[in-house]
Amino acid sequence: MTARPAIVVAATPTSNGDLHVGHMAGPYLAGDVYSRYLAATGRPVIYTTVTDDSQTYVPLTAHRSGRTPAELAATSTEQIRRTLTAMGLSMEGLPPIDDRYRATVLEFFSALHAAGRFRLRTVRLPYAQRSGTYLYDGLMTGTCPDCLETSSGGVCENCGHPNNYDELLEPRYNLDPTDPVTYREATILVLPAEEYRERLTAYYKEREGRWRPHAMQLVHELLDRPLPEIPITIPGTWGIKAPFPEVPGQILYPWVEAMPAVIYSTWWSAARRGQATEAVDEHWRAEHGAELVYFHGFDNVYHWGLLDLVMLMAHGDRYITPLGNVVNEFYDLGGAKFSTSKNHLIWSDDLLSEVPRDLVRFYLSLTAPEFQRTNFDLDELRAVTARRLVEPWNRLAAALPSPGSGPLAVSEAGRRRAAATAERFRLCYALDGFSPARAAETLATRLERLAATAGDTAPGDLLAEVRVLLANAAPILVDVAARASAAGADLRIGGEQPTAIRPFPLPPLPSPDSDADAVPDADSAAGRRVAAGNTATGA
Repeated sequence: MTARPAIVVAATPTSNGDLHVGHMAGPYLAGDVYSRYLAATGRPVIYTTVTDDSQTYVPLTAHRSGRTPAELAATSTEQIRRTLTAMGLSMEGLPPIDDRYRATVLEFFSALHAAGRFRLRTVRLPYAQRSGTYLYDGLMTGTCPDCLETSSGGVCENCGHPNNYDELLEPRYNLDPTDPVTYREATILVLPAEEYRERLTAYYKEREGRWRPHAMQLVHELLDRPLPEIPITIPGTWGIKAPFPEVPGQILYPWVEAMPAVIYSTWWSAARRGQATEAVDEHWRAEHGAELVYFHGFDNVYHWGLLDLVMLMAHGDRYITPLGNVVNEFYDLGGAKFSTSKNHLIWSDDLLSEVPRDLVRFYLSLTAPEFQRTNFDLDELRAVTARRLVEPWNRLAAALPSPGSGPLAVSEAGRRRAAATAERFRLCYALDGFSPARAAETLATRLERLAATAGDTAPGDLLAEVRVLLANAAPILVDVAARASAAGADLRIGGEQPTAIRPFPLPPLPSPDSDADAVPDADSAAGRRVAAGNTATGA
């Protein structure tokens, strides 16, 4: 039987700046670890994302930096692409936002329009009087009506609740806070989420144990009130023009674009692997039964967890729906949230120019904000990776039998220990309890035990345990795993433990103070980024 294919989607980054360490410790690294683990078990996997060029944050940042939105989007896309490559993510790259992309988006919504899924609604929208601009999403700032914290339009980053139309309190125009804000009526197309309540309730009940508690709490809060009417069109100027005659001159609401966008990026990525299909949505068709998993931040639970789900459901049974959403909390720096606008951040490519990539991936996995906010500290990164990873790893590497000799016997006890290690990692990587932090912790504790007992363990038994450790560390430690594989190590995951094993080398890890191998090639060198972005990824 052919293994079930998997589609793994990381939150779509807005093309108004590069990705900082807070972004990377959120959906991007976690999605890569999960994808690599599935691939090591023999599953065909497509790990993908695509830039979200239509977001209001693009023209907002462009205005502040004195560029055109198109120039900023092009520059930022290239920066993001290089950063994803520098971190070693197993994506095919970032697909172009071209005519095929736009056609895919329009086909997705035109089918819903033709099926009568949308409703015309007259709503009140904030309106900047002097500029004559309707305000939504990043164009405005105000007070969240649910938690009373400062919030942009669309959704509150703090509590996760949406604030569509005129719901944001005390709105101000971000491009000119002195421009008086009033309200004007506009007739738009919406998709009423309430019409999908029964199906949504059954969906969440089935997957409740697979969602992290804070994210599922927000889902229940959303279900405990009337579900929102999702805007499909909006009177704006930056984005894809809506083709519907009822709303002339409007654009597609930026947040709804992400769903067909990742369908397109899946098709593009598959084609790059020689799996081209004529229909762009082929891989998402329900009859193929692919496992779909989203990785995103808590502030995107409404978008990726409900809004996008409703849009898939609106197509009837045509598409798969996510098996799970892996939701991260915020990653702090010095006890405060990473902030591009306040220049309180560390860029991912800068970090990778200072610290070897495997060590960065290990530390970010270990300290990932899975259930609550956690903190990044560069000094701690160096100390922890040296003490818990590099030193015991290199002691173990020096204790292994020399490669080149014949197979060594593995005892029954050695096979049991290797199988126990494999099971501990499986529990860390399985979707129901997926946790890169526990996987990194398991790696560190098993590594210390093997390094301490290597001299007292039969060579074949030691190699069997090290092979399992290395195979399950490979989703995190991509560079050392690649060198070990090239030297003959078997990094497949699953199956029976062998009764004999041929010696293989365990490549040493570099010091955290060394920049050797931190940046794999000149293409991903540090310093290519936008100084004043606010990349909205939900990371």
